Amino acid sequence: MSSDLSVKDLDFPLSIAPMMKLTDRHFRYFMRLITRYTVLYSEMITTFALLRGNRDKLLAFDPVELPLVLQLGGSDAQSLALCARMAQEYGFSAVNLNAGCPSPKVQKGEFGIKLMKNPDFAAELYNTIKNAVTIPVSVKHRLGIENKVDYEQLYRFIERLAAAGCCHFIIHARIADLNTLDAKQNRKIPPLRHTDVYHLKKTFPGLIFELNGGVTTLKEAREHLCKTDKVMIGRAAYADPYLFANADSFFKPGNGLPPTRRQVIERIIPYLQKQEAEGINPLSMLRHLMGLFRYTSCARAWRRYLSESVKSNKPVDKILEHAQKGLPSEILDDRARLSLS
Repeated sequence: MSSDLSVKDLDFPLSIAPMMKLTDRHFRYFMRLITRYTVLYSEMITTFALLRGNRDKLLAFDPVELPLVLQLGGSDAQSLALCARMAQEYGFSAVNLNAGCPSPKVQKGEFGIKLMKNPDFAAELYNTIKNAVTIPVSVKHRLGIENKVDYEQLYRFIERLAAAGCCHFIIHARIADLNTLDAKQNRKIPPLRHTDVYHLKKTFPGLIFELNGGVTTLKEAREHLCKTDKVMIGRAAYADPYLFANADSFFKPGNGLPPTRRQVIERIIPYLQKQEAEGINPLSMLRHLMGLFRYTSCARAWRRYLSESVKSNKPVDKILEHAQKGLPSEILDDRARLSLS
């Protein structure tokens, strides 16, 4: 499977958020069988991991995954610059600086959400990354920290980064409460404030704002696009990957019929066989397919069969072939349908 996509395809208005332990290369390949144009992101990879670990294992990907953005986490300018150059050398379409992750480990490293506390420092990091590569560089962050939205601080953060050359801001439309909530709670508990992202677009019309947080359907994404430039979908993409079957034709008309679930399964088998032959644990790959039949009558049976079969040590192709046998053809061969009402 080859890719003829390039950096210019980063202008597609829909993306799937970087998610730790979820958006690995197997999930991304799987999603490419469902949507060709949705922009994909790696998991956040720290500069420490890249500079001290196995960079081939961390950065290798199939060209079919393009357009693909590498999200970096770190607080040392030169390390970020080195890692950004690695991303460019490996063929990533762009680099994203994480300024929104609230996990204790990230806070201890003084990066992620901590960068919002010091706009000047964040701008310095961004400028160093930008000058190290020729591919686009964006920033992903929150609306605020310490249990409040401080508009003066937020505007200064954006102004300083814009002055350093940043034109693309991906905003998780929640604050991060670092005092009372853990990382998982910070994904759900702070109220969504989509209108704040709309306001930022009005305040800084020349910048690109991508809204993230709480978007679960393509219809919702389209509604947000009336007031912002792009939309990023997170957990809903992993829970219901077939949600994206209509994404290409919805946002880029003329792309023909979406793939059926049967076609997706048949097309991923050769990839999974290749990975299995190279020693990859089937569980690390098949877990990404668990949600393929979400919201259908056979969703539970599909998940149960995959979970049980992985433990049986059957070849991955046999697992998927047998998993389909008990499923209704009307579901396997149904084309995604999207209500625009």
